[in-house]
Amino acid sequence: MRAATDLIDRRSFLKMAGVAWVASLAPDRAFALTRADAVFASAFMAPDGSYGVATLTEAGEIIDRAALPARAHGMAYSPVTRRAVAFARRPGTYAMILATDGTAEPIVIAAVEGRHFYGHGCFSADGRLLYATENDFASNRGMVGVYDGSDRFTRIGEFPTYGIGPHDMTLAADGRLLAIANGGIETHPDFGRTKLNLDHMEPSLTLVDTATGALVQKHGLPDDLSRLSTRHVDIGPKGEIWFACQYEGARNDLPPLVGSFSRGEDLKFLSLPERTTEALANYVGAIAINRHEGLVGLTSPKGNVAVTIDARTGAVLRQERVADAAGVAAAGHGFAVSSYDGHFQDYQSRVAWDQHIVRLA
Repeated sequence: MRAATDLIDRRSFLKMAGVAWVASLAPDRAFALTRADAVFASAFMAPDGSYGVATLTEAGEIIDRAALPARAHGMAYSPVTRRAVAFARRPGTYAMILATDGTAEPIVIAAVEGRHFYGHGCFSADGRLLYATENDFASNRGMVGVYDGSDRFTRIGEFPTYGIGPHDMTLAADGRLLAIANGGIETHPDFGRTKLNLDHMEPSLTLVDTATGALVQKHGLPDDLSRLSTRHVDIGPKGEIWFACQYEGARNDLPPLVGSFSRGEDLKFLSLPERTTEALANYVGAIAINRHEGLVGLTSPKGNVAVTIDARTGAVLRQERVADAAGVAAAGHGFAVSSYDGHFQDYQSRVAWDQHIVRLA
């Protein structure tokens, strides 16, 4: 018997999506949707080299897809406005906003002159504003671009991330602060994806007030961890901010790769078993929190591994080999995991899933 929360997820998504959109699907896809316990979205590359974003069930069955102008990276979703966003991979300059209920055509926005996107962003609590991590590459500083969802996502402002090379960010539990992972790596579009300052990186984690753009809290990493790039963040079951890192130092080093902090508190790195740290290969590609079950999920495409951790105790509950492990997102139980070779859970599609998954509904 399915858990009540699973049924609520399915019913809420079907109600949210609307009868017209469900009816527009091919019969096999509509049937898959009616049987789904949860619905996700992820960017992909098709066999012909084109790019898109797909809606899919927790079993991995693709329900619907939309074309993208270029490769995407991370995604964001607002349950209030039912909109999802696919952000271009660094140093890309587009983001595509999609109505998951099929009520509007996609909107494509472009980064303003002198900026490019870093592949991540999030919505305000009411879904009206979209925040995107951006690079002011002339000044070598991270920025948050602010876009108005009530006016076709016109750019209406910006404020600093108070760091270099911002990557992922998320809205804190209070709905007002942005938790930002400044990876500390300098890049410039003239040099593609080349990392320009590996000998003097400045990784940090910041909390920024969305109403004023003011810095509320900043954590720089100690000198002995200066090559530990803070990359991805999510919110824990008690409102704490979890972060995951990628190490740019020697391969045989075993730095801590995961940690958490709360407002007004210091960073706390998680002490993982050596076998788990080794398996992650100094590279956590994605992190997700299952707040209902109090779990932390990690994936590493370099280590070909997916790891599940108890958020309360820090104990490793599961460590499994997943070839080319890519995205991770909270599922009804545990996590949904994708891979670059087209696997989503145990189902394989003829696409290459990109680095991240977002859960809808």
